[in-house]
Amino acid sequence: MSHEYQRRGRNWYTAIGLMFCVMAAIVLIQQLLIWGPEFVEDFLFNMDITNEKISMGMLTFGIFMIVLGFRKHEQKR
Repeated sequence: MSHEYQRRGRNWYTAIGLMFCVMAAIVLIQQLLIWGPEFVEDFLFNMDITNEKISMGMLTFGIFMIVLGFRKHEQKR
C-alpha cells in the first residue's frame, strides 16, 4: 500500500462514537415504544434529569466522537 493511503474513520474514536449512538438509539426507541411520542417529548423538555435527556447527550457525544475520528491527522516527521 502507498504511504499516502489514509485509513480515515478506522480508529477507536469512530468505534466508540458508533457504540454510543447505537446505545442511545436503542434506549430512545424503547422509550418511544413503551411510553409513546407525547410522553417522551414531555420527559425530554421537563426540568428533571431523565433517561431521554441522557440518551440525547449520548447521541450528541457519539456524533462528536465520529466527527473526531474522521478528522485528518497530520503525521509528525
